[in-house]
This record gives sequence, C-alpha cells and structure tokens, in this order.
Amino acid sequence: MARVAVVSGGTRGIGAAISKALKAAGYSVAANYAGNDAVAAAFKQETGIPVYKWDVSNYKQCAEGLKQVESEVGPVEVLVNNAGITRDTAFHKMTPEQWYEVINTNLNSLFNMTRPVIDGMRARGFGRVINISSINGQKGQFGQTNYSASKAGDIGFTKALAQENAAKGITVNVICPGYIATEMVKAVPEEVLKKSILPHIPVGRLGEPEEIARCVVFLASDDAGFITGSTLSANGGQYLA
Repeated sequence: MARVAVVSGGTRGIGAAISKALKAAGYSVAANYAGNDAVAAAFKQETGIPVYKWDVSNYKQCAEGLKQVESEVGPVEVLVNNAGITRDTAFHKMTPEQWYEVINTNLNSLFNMTRPVIDGMRARGFGRVINISSINGQKGQFGQTNYSASKAGDIGFTKALAQENAAKGITVNVICPGYIATEMVKAVPEEVLKKSILPHIPVGRLGEPEEIARCVVFLASDDAGFITGSTLSANGGQYLA
C-alpha cells in the first residue's frame, strides 16, 4: 500500500512540484491549500491529487483537516511543511499584523501540522517530516526580519524534533531553498533579477521548483533513513552554511 504524504501549500509553486514528484514516486498525496480555489481546482484536475482547504496558522483547522485526510486517504506517514507567506518591509515600518501573520503561517504552522500526526507516526514506528525553510532563514535578509525569524525557527524546530523522535523511526529534516523560479520570483523586474540577484548565485541561474521537489522525494524515501536533523541547502552556492 502506498505511503500517504501531505504537502501544505501543495497546489502552487514549490509545493505543487513537491506534490507531483511525490505522486510520481508512488506516494498517495494530499495537497493542502489556503485560499485560491480556482488554482486548487485546476491543480486537482491536472494531477488527480486530492486537495484540502484549511489555514495552517489555525491549529483547530489543521487537526480537523488532517483527520479528514487520514479518513479519506490513510494515515499520514510523510508530512511536508511547505506553506509560507511574506509580508516584507523594514522592521522600523513593520506592523504587528505583518509580524504575526508571517510567524503564524511560517513557524507556528509547523506545530499545527505536525502535532496532530506525530503520535500516529510514533505508534507505527515510521515517519518523515520535511520542513521547507529558506536561505534567508540561514543568513537573514533586509526587509525580512519577520520572514527570516520564522524560517530560522523552522531550522531549530527541525533539529529538536529530530532528536526527540529518532528512536521511533521518524526522521525530521529541513530544506533551505535559495532563489527558485516561482511566480513570486519571476515577478521581480528583469533588471533587478540580472543586476541584484543572479550575480550572487554562483551557478548563474535560478533554481527550479522540481529541484527542490527531488530533495523532498529523497528525504522521504527509505534510502534517507540515516539522515535526520539535517539542513539541506539548495541555493546554487549562494550561501554556504
């Protein structure tokens, strides 16, 4: 029987690539999304992957949504915490709303999504938790104190949870993508991209969502059973941690 994988923010960008790659690798995938019903419907029609709508910053919604997934698809054995948002501005201009929206979605969601499934993973003696952080959680970024703090928190969460659950057959790892060719990055003016971003990436290009997805597929596999608490940097050499 195929292992069940849940991907938060799994219908767009990097998340969509992860959902597709896991399905291609033989997993039964459920993709969570927050609000874009049209995109989610198109994704479901294109891929055949079931989609589930809930807000990852809300614990009750996560618990109820994951319970529905487990009743309809099966026990969650692979969890990919991918959902994230940005509310960029310099800290001295940042509002409490901009701070808490990012922290709640990017960091608190890891508790909200992982807590409802960790007991089942422990009981079954197998689990894969894969968190998607960011290069900016490693090095920081101007105008992103909220985002950088949340993504750095993802790394700390990963290291602690990995230690707590290693003896139960559960691995917990984090991937830190650099600049990836998603809709958000492609919306950056070409001049800014060429002058301010690409020159800092030694491989000379943006990453592709599929390249992050392949990292996830490996970490979810049995072949990665001896890897836990690790941070995988996929940034084209832009930042060497």
